[in-house]
Amino acid sequence: MLLLTHPACLRHDNGEGHPECPDRLRAVLRALETQEFSTLVRASAPEATREQLLRVHPEAHVERILSTRPAEGRRIHLDADTSMNAHSAEAALRAAGAGVEAVDSVMRGEFLRAFCAVRPPGHHAEPAEPMGFCLFANAAVAARHAQAAHGVERVAVLDFDVHHGNGTQACFEHDPSLMLVSSHQMPLYPGTGGASETGAGNILNLPLAPGTDGPAFRRVWEAQGLPAVEAFAPGLIIVSAGFDAHRLDPLAALRLAEDDFAWVTEAIAAVANRVCGGRVVSMLEGGYDLHALARSTAAHVRALMHA
Repeated sequence: MLLLTHPACLRHDNGEGHPECPDRLRAVLRALETQEFSTLVRASAPEATREQLLRVHPEAHVERILSTRPAEGRRIHLDADTSMNAHSAEAALRAAGAGVEAVDSVMRGEFLRAFCAVRPPGHHAEPAEPMGFCLFANAAVAARHAQAAHGVERVAVLDFDVHHGNGTQACFEHDPSLMLVSSHQMPLYPGTGGASETGAGNILNLPLAPGTDGPAFRRVWEAQGLPAVEAFAPGLIIVSAGFDAHRLDPLAALRLAEDDFAWVTEAIAAVANRVCGGRVVSMLEGGYDLHALARSTAAHVRALMHA
């Protein structure tokens, strides 16, 4: 299995006290340094190209992000939650590029699965608007690349981050060759993700009430999410792997534990084994309690390696 990351993703900094901080990625990488993960093949994430980004984002958005390069030590705020420092543009390119490289490696048959340990995350970035800590829609860029470069007819993104993947939804909702299944706490930021939001019949939102625990989370995916993905029969599954639905996370109120992330990962892998030759690309999204994030990511990657 392939592990993609890059030091530039550690240099992007939203400022002191911001939950989306470099220590998140440090915690994830430390968790994957133990002996049980020694067989992971580690590689540097390349920068996404403009062509790859323009499949999802209009040129004005791409130019805005790439041209925002404040002086060292300074920061520019794009909204109340999202800012950029001198290194953010490169980090965003590497985060999107990791998904592209992961798709290339999996579709060429070099690896069955890949995990992208990157930041900034991506699932809140809409086609023309950065938001929610996100600059480019990393999973959507990867999905479009699978179609454009490898001829994959249908791609599904499965998102179990505690926040709705509004950016991915906005990128996909008019194209039935792309599917999004998103489980998320509701009500919660960004305020979207109701079950009535179905796009072109290709969007399945699974809103969860605050306090939802692991067994209820599993039932929703088992009864609705996984059967819908299997019926869609994608040629590739991409996971938006956020771990902020953990019961210890400070930004939300779901009650999941590491075993629940392992379970949903194993279930996703089982569907992938049946419909797309096992091919799964996973991309890190949220998770803001460092210990819970580290343990949950380890459980997720362990399941991807062995399921």
